Amino acid sequence: MGKALHAVTAHRADGRLLRAAVLVTVALGLVLPIAAGLWQTGRAGAGLMPAIGATEASLAPFQQLINLPGFATALRLTLVTGLGATALSILLAVGVCAATHGRMSARASGRLLTPFLAAPHAAMAIGLAFLLSPSGWIARALAPVLGWDLPPMWATVNDPGGVALILGLMIKEVPFLLLVILSALSQLPVRQHLAAGRSLGYGRGIVWIKVIMPQVWPLIRLPVMVVLAYSLSVVDMALILGPSNPPTLAVLLLRLFTAPDIELMLPASAGALVQALLVAAAFALLWLLEGAGRAIGRWWVRRGGRGLSAEPGLWLSTALSAALFAAGAAAMLSLLVWSLAWRWPWPGLLPESWSLRAWSTPGSGWAAALGNTLILAAFTTALSLVLAIAWLEGEDRARRGRAGWAEALIYLPLLVPQIGFLFGLNVLFLRLGLSGGYLAVIWAQALFVFPYVMIALSDPWRALDPRLVRAAGSLGAGPWRRLFTVKLPVLLTPILTAAAIGVAVSVAQYLPTLFMGAGRIATLTTDAVTLSASSDRRVTGVYATLQAGLPFAAYGAALLIPALLHRNRRGLQAGGAP
Repeated sequence: MGKALHAVTAHRADGRLLRAAVLVTVALGLVLPIAAGLWQTGRAGAGLMPAIGATEASLAPFQQLINLPGFATALRLTLVTGLGATALSILLAVGVCAATHGRMSARASGRLLTPFLAAPHAAMAIGLAFLLSPSGWIARALAPVLGWDLPPMWATVNDPGGVALILGLMIKEVPFLLLVILSALSQLPVRQHLAAGRSLGYGRGIVWIKVIMPQVWPLIRLPVMVVLAYSLSVVDMALILGPSNPPTLAVLLLRLFTAPDIELMLPASAGALVQALLVAAAFALLWLLEGAGRAIGRWWVRRGGRGLSAEPGLWLSTALSAALFAAGAAAMLSLLVWSLAWRWPWPGLLPESWSLRAWSTPGSGWAAALGNTLILAAFTTALSLVLAIAWLEGEDRARRGRAGWAEALIYLPLLVPQIGFLFGLNVLFLRLGLSGGYLAVIWAQALFVFPYVMIALSDPWRALDPRLVRAAGSLGAGPWRRLFTVKLPVLLTPILTAAAIGVAVSVAQYLPTLFMGAGRIATLTTDAVTLSASSDRRVTGVYATLQAGLPFAAYGAALLIPALLHRNRRGLQAGGAP
């Protein structure tokens, strides 16, 4: 008994040590760079940047920012597109879940959503631009009906109201929120709530609004904040789909940061602080709306109101979401079609002739960008996966759950606008001589890849049957042997899925690669965004197709590898013991 107690105590001490080591690594690797980046940006925003001769603190950068032509419009566009896309995405996602829950399996829902989650934002935006442009598929389909001899002179992309940008954001955000809500619903007795509500005379929609969503909201609050922060500070999709002059605030700041006049870095830094404050204000607004909704909800529940029906709204949400998914699928297909098209006159729905010419020059084009993208994705995902597994294993050995501050630590890089700290971080890396190389870009991308890998792996890891580990321990296996011979093989599919998510996130990174690579490391994403402004849709289609294809290949490998490794096991289960 004494030996067993000593082994348990040593095991917990080993777990606490591992957990502390991982927490220190994550804090130094995640929190410190973000804090240092914000500090450097804040100093430049206050007029302190000795490298360009600015040595006196003042509010002049903010004054210069306010006086910039189009600043007020950029601020308004940011609020309209960011808040609008987030609000509409939440409404549609909740409506779809309410209308279809129980009528479609979780596995079928996951398979339907995976292609939209895997597609990088820039690739989706480029495909949507091909679809919505005056010479795109939608206009070509309408041309015979409306008698258009030439493409219509409509601003369907880069429109001044930001409608195309809102649509593009919703195509990416609705599937993400659907997956988040479905995950939250798995923790609640939804069927029992629906049955109880229907027995009291309430419709399905009202039960969802009054009973289910108040329980779901605390579980999805942080992901909604991630969506809100991204929508308010997105750059790549805003460059491709958003208004061009004036653009959204994040795009305006990018132009200032990359302008030939280095003195514009000061108002750009001030704008980055404004961007961060804008996101913080949006979080405060969300908190106020949550409090108001809680008070109104209590009053509404006490009041009753069985005569109301929300079913028409649920089915409208489902129809609109289906239209979004159809547009997203057509957008992704258009990338491949344009990469293979040669002669495509108006108003034909398909090219008259096809060619591989755009694909035939890898040596002087996409091969280098593809190689850089693969290198960055491999190292960033591997680093993030090792950290996530070490973190979760430390929790298991210490027999302690995750604290609230640790959860916030994971989400922190996703809640802070990238434009707000990446410039300052780049300044710091320049002083350390790290900027412009693979190490700097891998580090910067890992800031965003690690949280998604950690989130994807946490629930499957915690759901592992503890009896498997205890059985291995009773046979004399130590903690490291139990990890490598029991946990990792059993959790192979979730681990590979988390790795696929990491690859998708790494491939999609635009600002971290642009800033930390100092323009020297070209990836499929940076080149695709640059080419999206060109007139050659064939070359743009090649880059965007490759960019979208890598995450799909990673997800395919995550499904295929476990199937191949476990094929004999399934055969034994199906055929019985020999």
